[in-house]
Amino acid sequence: MRIWGDIPKVTGVYGNAGKTEKLTRSQNTASRKDELTLSGSAMDFSIVMKALKDVPDIRKDKVDAISKKIESGEYSVPTEDVAARIAEMMLKKI
Repeated sequence: MRIWGDIPKVTGVYGNAGKTEKLTRSQNTASRKDELTLSGSAMDFSIVMKALKDVPDIRKDKVDAISKKIESGEYSVPTEDVAARIAEMMLKKI
């Protein structure tokens, strides 16, 4: 595309192309160490997460008690409760 005439903004941009200065590197560089600072809530979160890692996922005492009741035939759940729970879970999926 050819531009006819003198357009100051276009010629100004391309006219100054050769007039750049070289950058020089400074010899005075300061050496600093990186620092990491955690907020109070982040430190609290870290403490809680470490404590939760020590808590078992399965409560063995409760599982053993229910297993014994199932084996002895003492454990029973009313059918209405089972049906209500199934219906509740199905409605959540919709």
